[in-house]
Amino acid sequence: MASYHLTAKIGAKGKASAHAAYISREGKYSGRDRYEDLEATSSGNMPKWAEQNPAHFWNAADEHERANGSAYREIEVALPRELTPDQRRALVEDFVHQELGDQHAFQWAIHTPKAALEGGEQPHAHIMYSQRYMDGIERDPAQLFKRYNAKNPERGGAQKASGGKALGEMKDELLLTRQRWADVQNVHLARHGHVARVDHRSLADQGIERDPEKHLGGSRVRTMADQDISALLERRVAEGAHERAQNSVTSLIDLSGDLGVARADRARQQEIAHQMEQAHRQLSSGAAEFRAKFLAERAAKIEADRRAELARQAVEFAQAEARRKAELEKIAQEQQRELERSEQKRDGPRFSR
Repeated sequence: MASYHLTAKIGAKGKASAHAAYISREGKYSGRDRYEDLEATSSGNMPKWAEQNPAHFWNAADEHERANGSAYREIEVALPRELTPDQRRALVEDFVHQELGDQHAFQWAIHTPKAALEGGEQPHAHIMYSQRYMDGIERDPAQLFKRYNAKNPERGGAQKASGGKALGEMKDELLLTRQRWADVQNVHLARHGHVARVDHRSLADQGIERDPEKHLGGSRVRTMADQDISALLERRVAEGAHERAQNSVTSLIDLSGDLGVARADRARQQEIAHQMEQAHRQLSSGAAEFRAKFLAERAAKIEADRRAELARQAVEFAQAEARRKAELEKIAQEQQRELERSEQKRDGPRFSR
């Protein structure tokens, strides 16, 4: 089911190039199992000297932005599992075009790691962008990140979007960004025939009476006991069913004051309550089955990881043994040559008759 998540971050000078490599899975982040989750990546609005390689832009930002300044901003968003990879890419591109247009250099990437608890895909996108306006003036890397010159823009650096804004103004902009992301996501969900929708508001503002779940992270989940994981998963299932039932009841309540309509509403609510009871029994049974399946899959994964580790160790041992034998053979050959040289010196030169 689609869920809402958006966070905005500020990247300090000196951090841009490393973060760009991280989201695009390049450099030290390439060729490693942990980072083999890149679904798509792209960049745009780059100056000519960085069009073929956006890393040049982020390297320049790290080098030439003012001390203690920000080198980039980032928006991280959760993507709907319901959408296909191509549909997710179209959603991200639509949002980037809506938010940045042709005014800011950007680079984005979609990752699809496995969820620590459920094990399914956890698609999300990282959208990095520069606050410097791309105003059409060609500037080299050193000039682009200099202070903006309002009287003679061609003599100064590119203007920064956050310049002179108060904290309250930036907070209001973030709230609007959160709403726009919900809106564009719902448009794409509807376009592809999905009934699921997301809401950028807090649980309290939505009238949902529960505390938001804390993010645990993979490392925390790996240290949890099986019964704790199962309890958490069962709670998620139950809360989701309860919230969907609440929404159904709320949508059927009539406030017109008409007695006949009120009676009909009451009958419908009783039917919903009956359905909720049936759903609860099914959920209890389904949760138990889900728990058993989860524990079996987790045990199988642990065993597969153990076997993979043993195989890796066996390969490393064989390689080390081969290197050791080669080194011993090399030493023996060197000793043999040294012995032959010693014998030649002892016997003196040999002359043929």
